[in-house]
Amino acid sequence: MVECEDNWNCQLESITYTAKDGKVSQLEHVFIRGSKVRFMVIPDMLKNAPMFKRLDARIKGKSASLGVGRGRSVAMRSKAQAAGRGAPPGRGVVPPVRR
Repeated sequence: MVECEDNWNCQLESITYTAKDGKVSQLEHVFIRGSKVRFMVIPDMLKNAPMFKRLDARIKGKSASLGVGRGRSVAMRSKAQAAGRGAPPGRGVVPPVRR
């Protein structure tokens, strides 16, 4: 592993890639977008790394949810909750006019 960012974007060197059909390929340099990472095995020696200590502190400070999330689906979900059922699309309740 050359580099791994906090959003799990990873750069790897000297990779052995096995395709779904079983074909094996050797790759010199690979970049993997973080949103495509499904599973990663991390060596035990990184268990006490400072990077993971900071992450532990952040998780313990929050309640049951680990994060709000990002992207279009979160925005659509929040818009649906604001509007309620059967309401026209928009921002939900219109604020009162101040006079």
